[in-house]
Amino acid sequence: MVLVTGATGILGRVIVLELLKRGKSVRATKRKFSNLDEVCNSLKFYTENPNEFFNRIEWVDVDFDDIDSLRTVLNDIVEVYHCAAKVSFHPSSSKKMYHTNIEGTRNLLYACENSSVKKFCFVSSIAVLDGLNENGEMDENSDYNPKLDHSPYAVSKHFSEMEVWRAAAEGLKVVIINPGIIIGSGNWNESSGLIFKNFSKGLTFSGGTSYVDVRDVAKISVDLMDKNIFGERFILISENKSYQQMTDFVRKKLGKPAPKVIAKSVLQVGQVLNLFLGWLLPPLRIANKVNIESVTTFNKISNQKIKEKLGFEFLPVEESLDFHLNNYLNDQRKN
Repeated sequence: MVLVTGATGILGRVIVLELLKRGKSVRATKRKFSNLDEVCNSLKFYTENPNEFFNRIEWVDVDFDDIDSLRTVLNDIVEVYHCAAKVSFHPSSSKKMYHTNIEGTRNLLYACENSSVKKFCFVSSIAVLDGLNENGEMDENSDYNPKLDHSPYAVSKHFSEMEVWRAAAEGLKVVIINPGIIIGSGNWNESSGLIFKNFSKGLTFSGGTSYVDVRDVAKISVDLMDKNIFGERFILISENKSYQQMTDFVRKKLGKPAPKVIAKSVLQVGQVLNLFLGWLLPPLRIANKVNIESVTTFNKISNQKIKEKLGFEFLPVEESLDFHLNNYLNDQRKN
């Protein structure tokens, strides 16, 4: 049996579906207040038989602070896909994010010790990458540099990765994936599910980042585990795109004019206001140095390693955007 944590998230649900399509039995973790109806509804975007697959999932509530609870959840589990994480770029979320992402991962790995678990796939992020190769791109050798400033999210993912590598050194077969911004359907109000709301706005930033379709991430994750490829990390991105390119595409599809780019100087004014008024106006706190740098820089990232390892061809970003944007609009009309 396979365990997928964070199975109600935009990626976790699609990994669950991919596993079920391959005939595997899946136990999926959720929070007590998770909306399973929304998860089931979103599966219709990926299969003609959403209810059939959904009814095969064994859902469990889990407390990542309770090792005994985790050991119970891991009973008869051979493979784990650890997708559960908190994603936020607001400073007020730092403490909770560190706890959820680092402590949660550590506890899960402790629970895996002396259990039936043989394989472990950890979902990290491109946010942990630092440094460029000879082609001016980030790749799997772009190791996290502790001397640089990072977002709390990047810090949490880096230390989570350290926990995974510790478990690997102790004998667990692990693989780490580092996806770019995931484009998917459902979970529209959380994490990367918000991209269509954000891209439909009339403002954008001068930087850029890397994107990947959720279906590609799910397929590659399961392929790596099935092919017993362990002890490595793999960057999963389809293309590098500027925020303006992404926003232009979405707004054109919506029949809206091109967005206006917010100049870095304007954001720096927000940073100054944050220094003086952040204590009074919490939304201003997001205008800090790290966040401003992240939306005004554009580091290209390489996907050559995974393409060569699996011979994988990624879905083009515009094809992905078109597919998931249509799903988003269809859901909005119904609601």
